[in-house]
Amino acid sequence: MTVPLFPLPNLVLFPGVVLPLYVFEPRYRALLADTQASGEPFGIVQILELSENVSMPFHERVSKVGTLAHLQQAETHEDGTSTIVVVGGERFTVQSFDFSQPYLSAEVKLWPLEDAPPAQEAVVQASARKLLSDLLRLRPADAELIRANAPQDPMLLASFAASLLPGFSGQGREEALRAPSLLDRLDVLLGAVPRDMKLMN
Repeated sequence: MTVPLFPLPNLVLFPGVVLPLYVFEPRYRALLADTQASGEPFGIVQILELSENVSMPFHERVSKVGTLAHLQQAETHEDGTSTIVVVGGERFTVQSFDFSQPYLSAEVKLWPLEDAPPAQEAVVQASARKLLSDLLRLRPADAELIRANAPQDPMLLASFAASLLPGFSGQGREEALRAPSLLDRLDVLLGAVPRDMKLMN
């Protein structure tokens, strides 16, 4: 499938995460118009931090892994800019880029997480509980709000936590998105918990 791409610096969209965006560049206004006309999702990919290769073509500084963004709301302002809300869908890998539009597009292949063997289900659940516990300790001021909004599903909880972990870098989020299985993703996120926090548990 071919999807428009919306590259963003230091941002990785995870499945199930609701993300507000402000659309102001002409090329992304065109992307939004085409998305609204087609009813199809677009893709969000991270612009990689390659400071030593700033002369590289833009598409070579774009991650080859992203997440489909499903448009939920769109409000166009008098100046032509828009405020939109999307929700993360399926993960994908970029197969090839398409330069035929004002914005970057790509032929992509969906990349679902590997199914966990039944024997791992208990480990996945335990890792998800541990991640939520660590998140609550890391953000005590937000504990009540986190408890009220934390999803029960381990995959959605992983997405939720990835957005809230303090100091979690874009590179770390990229690693979590690329994790082959849910257990691997949870392991990446638990590995992002500060060492002193781990010693407290």
